[in-house]
Amino acid sequence: MGFEPLEVEEGRALFVCTPAEYHYNPIGAVHGGLACTLLDSAMGCAVHTMLPAGVGYTTVELKVSFLRPITLKTGRLLCEGTIIHLGSRIATAEARLLDTSGKLYGHATTTCMILRNLAPEQSKPSVGERG
Repeated sequence: MGFEPLEVEEGRALFVCTPAEYHYNPIGAVHGGLACTLLDSAMGCAVHTMLPAGVGYTTVELKVSFLRPITLKTGRLLCEGTIIHLGSRIATAEARLLDTSGKLYGHATTTCMILRNLAPEQSKPSVGERG
């Protein structure tokens, strides 16, 4: 999708993207899915930085507010995600999508489920495989 992490530290992740014509929707602006994906990625990575090795997460709720259209003229976008809360089962985070002058294009919050014990289960035969 043409974006990449710029900075990652405990509880924080910063992504960068320069909108291109291939991000456009049929009405002549960058598709909201790009902004949503940037926001979701930054928040998810902020959560991930707080987890020990072998523990995962998944988004269970995502709220995005789009504030203004993004076009080629917008230029480089920065998306910063930060952790709000980390519990044993649930984490929350927030993110802001800004241009390089600090103009806000969107913001979001997320709720993530913490996935512990991700070791693969022992293979169990399915009903049709029992002998």
